[in-house]
Amino acid sequence: MESSGSHSIKKKILVTFDVDGTLIQSTGPASNRLHRRAFSHAFLDVFGIKDATIDVIQHHGQTDPGVIVNTLVHYGIPSEVATEKLPDLKARMVEYAKEHAQDIGEGLQVLLGVASLLHVLSSKEDVAIGLVTGNLEEIAWLKMEGLCIRKYFTVPNFGGFGSDHIDRGHLVMIAADRAEKLFPGGFNLRVHVGDTPNDIRAAEFGGALAVGVCTGIFNKEELEQASNGNAVILEDLVDTNAFMNLLGI
Repeated sequence: MESSGSHSIKKKILVTFDVDGTLIQSTGPASNRLHRRAFSHAFLDVFGIKDATIDVIQHHGQTDPGVIVNTLVHYGIPSEVATEKLPDLKARMVEYAKEHAQDIGEGLQVLLGVASLLHVLSSKEDVAIGLVTGNLEEIAWLKMEGLCIRKYFTVPNFGGFGSDHIDRGHLVMIAADRAEKLFPGGFNLRVHVGDTPNDIRAAEFGGALAVGVCTGIFNKEELEQASNGNAVILEDLVDTNAFMNLLGI
């Protein structure tokens, strides 16, 4: 179907996915190399800090702007100075990532079951699929493209990204607002899938059903503790039927 036709289809279910640790994972010594290098490039370009790495902080579940500010604070840059320079820093990251886009898949792989699940979801006319991720928007879609799963996301592509807001909770609402504009009429169910406690809290803050997956660094108990009690926690996304049952499909 042509992308323009997607607007005429009534979407009833909105499913958004986090990226790192949920759809894909970092692997080997080159772990998520391009994204990490984009941060380091921005730190060098804007503040002249050599060999800066985001590994000096705990960055799992944070948005890219949050990672930028916290890393720079570690390196002695005042928080307000780092925050003021965020537009420049984000722009440098995106430029670097686009220039080296051919390397985007290095140190990354799609998690088991993800491609099959996305394929099935994308075949359902009443399901809209987007991203909610702390990644900057351009970098998030570069990853989806480089790992050959962008084709499964609803066209036009939409979501909530680190480029939109530093607080992940707002990203779930931003994605829902964008989906509503693209597919008017409201959704019977909104679901957000993620692998960190911040994803669980963000989903519930944003009015979506939180689905946690234990494919990142957090276990079932940690994900459950982040919830108000309504989250559904899955080991992974391998069982497509179980996920579809969750959606009532």
